[in-house]
Amino acid sequence: MFANLGAYLRALEGRGELVRVKAPVSAELEITEIADRVVKAGGPALLFENVTGKRFPLAINLFGTPERTAFALGVDRLEALAERVEKLLALAPEPGLRGVLGLLPKLGELKGFFPKRVARAPVQEVVHTGDAVDLRALPVQTCWPADGGPFITLPQVITKDPETGELNVGMYRMQLLDAKSTAMHWQLHKTGRKHFEKAKALGRRLEVAVALGGDPILTYAATAPLPELPGVFEYNLAGFLRGRPVALTKGVTVDLPVPAEAEFVLEGYVDPAEAPVVEGPFGDHTGFYTQEERYPRFHVTAITHRRSAIYPSTIVGRPPMEDAWLIEASERLFLPAAKVLLPELLDYHMPPAGVAHNWVNVSIHKRYPGQAYKVALGLLGMGQMMFAKMIVVLDGDTSPKPGFPALLKALERMLPGRDTLALRGPIDVLDHASRALGFGGKLIIDGTRKLDAEGGDPPPLETPEGFSHPEVRRQHAWPGFLGMTVRKEKPGQIRALAEAVVASEGARGLRLLAITDDIVDPADPDQLLWLVLNNLDPERDAWVETGPYGPALVLDGTRKFPEEGHTRPWPEVIEMDPEIKARVTARWEEFGLGGLDFERRHPAS
Repeated sequence: MFANLGAYLRALEGRGELVRVKAPVSAELEITEIADRVVKAGGPALLFENVTGKRFPLAINLFGTPERTAFALGVDRLEALAERVEKLLALAPEPGLRGVLGLLPKLGELKGFFPKRVARAPVQEVVHTGDAVDLRALPVQTCWPADGGPFITLPQVITKDPETGELNVGMYRMQLLDAKSTAMHWQLHKTGRKHFEKAKALGRRLEVAVALGGDPILTYAATAPLPELPGVFEYNLAGFLRGRPVALTKGVTVDLPVPAEAEFVLEGYVDPAEAPVVEGPFGDHTGFYTQEERYPRFHVTAITHRRSAIYPSTIVGRPPMEDAWLIEASERLFLPAAKVLLPELLDYHMPPAGVAHNWVNVSIHKRYPGQAYKVALGLLGMGQMMFAKMIVVLDGDTSPKPGFPALLKALERMLPGRDTLALRGPIDVLDHASRALGFGGKLIIDGTRKLDAEGGDPPPLETPEGFSHPEVRRQHAWPGFLGMTVRKEKPGQIRALAEAVVASEGARGLRLLAITDDIVDPADPDQLLWLVLNNLDPERDAWVETGPYGPALVLDGTRKFPEEGHTRPWPEVIEMDPEIKARVTARWEEFGLGGLDFERRHPAS
């Protein structure tokens, strides 16, 4: 594997997957616009060697393709991650959950992969404390025009449970507030937030260390949805994946272990007795701005770094972005464990258009009526899968990937109403369409072959002709599916439109009608479903409309008015400042990226 970020960058350069940008570039918006074009074109990692007004270079798009992510994680393809875990589970004395529990005593055999402590660390070659601490020296990006400020986007945030001493590493965005503090975006369901609440109950500060860089596996491990179990520590996972232990050293001003080969470590504390600070807005992975909220202030007591440190960064926003491949890595890594709990599960996939939690395709080996619902509900009970908004269940003869073709296959085997189920549960707090913060509707679509007890398979699919109406701006049809965009002007408009569409001659063969605002091309199914699923609370915005040609499932993916039962603020879609776009376009050749065909893949730029 890679000793540190520098080793990884050299390896990428040797593979022709790194471009060094020597021209001066601003960390305020400009790097985002460049990186956004490059990642959407499947382009190389970028090393900005001259960030205007900053002391350190910036590396980005480190995980920008599935192949590069696999390389970063030490495998030739992401599917190999599942094979590693399967070999580990093969040590179990018997199949199933009981066998996995029986495996626990054998995990001592893996102790060679657990972190090792070292006294000297490259990340502490330079130490700044007291008045020398200045976060503004780092090339922290302001990613999008309406962001509340610069945000650290690729941190490994290390905390210790104040009661048990268990360690955790998570990835939580951090807005720079001043030279010595940031906000700490600890969402409701995150382990860091749990440690903070425990410290608050005990009336004490919580020490925090934030590592930047190191072996890219450490960055991935901070994103991995590990269960909260004793001894389950993200750097243990990193050691297992890399085949050797992670070297950790003690912080300079905190009693926490930090990666010895990181580029930077920010040390400090949060004080639960202190009033929370306003954090945001932030252009998030949903493709929308998240609103201002209040979060704890992280006080930095020390900055340590390598002498030739490189600042690692990423951007999130309208998909696809490089976080899609980190999500896919977690899919592959945790599939074997999910199969232990749900033996009929064959595969699953979270399409990039679903921004992780909004859309999950699942394939199963079906044997009895209702099994699709059993699997979907089982998944909703597994860790962060509880946030899933739409789960589409498929037979084993259908791959869940790519996402949209799998959805069309599901439509062949479902009747709206009979084979759909709406319910409610926990939702990602970044979801803006849910009925309440962190709580909203969910939708299960049973796209498996139907047994007699389930009513049998529906008739063959037809492609609807569409619907001519002044409110419809653009539309596109596939077998069983019609997507359309509108300019919404009043409450109740979409229900009336859907009723008219389903009653029309053009609805023959229609099983799924998706309607959204006219800011995407409905002929692009990924962009259509990205917007629909972001703007959807299934309990409120999904219903079955029946017409002369049968029932259709309607998804109202438009902006909601308060009169429609949504009283929370509605965010704006992320868009780059046109002036920044023009500036980057004019300098494109100067960046050394002239051979990259970004126009075809990302026409919006």
